[in-house]
Amino acid sequence: MQRDHDDDAWRAIVENYGERAELDDEPEPPSPTAAPAATFFELAPAPVEPQEPRELRDAWDDSAEDEERFVPPPPPPLPKLPPDRLAAWSGLVGAPAVLMLFLVTGLRMPDWGGYLLVAAFIGGFAYLVVTMKAGPDDPWDDGARL
Repeated sequence: MQRDHDDDAWRAIVENYGERAELDDEPEPPSPTAAPAATFFELAPAPVEPQEPRELRDAWDDSAEDEERFVPPPPPPLPKLPPDRLAAWSGLVGAPAVLMLFLVTGLRMPDWGGYLLVAAFIGGFAYLVVTMKAGPDDPWDDGARL
């Protein structure tokens, strides 16, 4: 039967559990008089110092680098949002922020306040989706500007 064979195998494993193999030759410990092996830092060469750093510094021309550097023009100011879109964005972003503020501080919000925050979030999202443009202003615009 298979079970008897398994039991015999486990019994042999348990009986031989504590036995250790004996090695014939054990390596001798290194003698304390031997020189220590060189480390990475001892093998690395010392950095070479320039002989005349002033002359090297004077040879470097910083003015050419400054002249060729691209400086972009200042960005245009952000457009003013109409009041209705500002209110929608305030509801969409502000409602979760107020909820997190109440949760972090441990203050209790009245039930009507929670309903008001949910309504502001859903209303702001719905208003922004409904008033979204159906397509881009210029249908052939690939986004590249030079």
